[in-house]
Amino acid sequence: MTKTLELSKVLINLLFIILSVMVVLPFLLVIAVSLTDEKALSRDGYQFIPKSFSLEAYRYLLDAPDVMIQAYGVTITVTVIGSLVGLLLTAMTAYVISRPDYRYNRMTTFYVFFTMLFSGGLVPSYILMTQYLHLKDSLLALILPVLLSPFNIMVMKGFMSKIPLEIIESAKMDGAREFRIFFRIILPLSTPALATLGLLISFSYWNDWFNAMLYIDDPGKVPLQLLLVRTLNSIEFLTTNTEFATQLGIDLASFPNNSARMAIAVLAGGPMLIIFPFFQRFFVKGLTVGSLKG
Repeated sequence: MTKTLELSKVLINLLFIILSVMVVLPFLLVIAVSLTDEKALSRDGYQFIPKSFSLEAYRYLLDAPDVMIQAYGVTITVTVIGSLVGLLLTAMTAYVISRPDYRYNRMTTFYVFFTMLFSGGLVPSYILMTQYLHLKDSLLALILPVLLSPFNIMVMKGFMSKIPLEIIESAKMDGAREFRIFFRIILPLSTPALATLGLLISFSYWNDWFNAMLYIDDPGKVPLQLLLVRTLNSIEFLTTNTEFATQLGIDLASFPNNSARMAIAVLAGGPMLIIFPFFQRFFVKGLTVGSLKG
């Protein structure tokens, strides 16, 4: 019996090691390709160990470092402010509809759930943001559309509904009001769910480029993702219009086409990959605890 358990543990560990390697290897390949000379890529294909090391792709992307730094600043500002405010509003909304003593619990929950199925559409959203709220070329135009997600609210509600109502009632008997109960009791108990949803919300803000394409025309307020999308479009334009590139004196044989694409992926996703391990234990706990009863 003991040998069977040990063998099963070894097999499970081996399975997870294989899965981890399968997840990590593509990232390593992306980094390796971004550091490979374009001629070597055309000749030898993608390889984990570059035969011809080159930083030409990063030199091309960072040719104007001030623009890249400014884009990083915009993205970081939007991500930090949007994640904090969005997480607070998500927790407050979820706390209200998770309370069993709230009279309109089911009605409000259905209202939140209904927005997961139907939305106003792109045109009404654009008219609202530009003509009524006058948020064109404003960082608020990047924050508000992603601020609240009904899916995140429902996940947080599922977690907070597991908190015993007796804790809230005992706090009321001690003279605590709703805001004090929420900030001093509910939020500390919801730390795993807050960390999980905070990470998901920050990913949404960090990877968002579509709202910036709609509402941002000011070059000084362009976020990182939109800047990289425009750079990628420029690369595709040059590689598909050889005559135009030749007139500009660009040697397409050495132009960092494939390596620049991988470098864009590294610049776009690298910071979040560094941050994620610090929140991993909260992320896993938040996903598992919210799914259990009791």
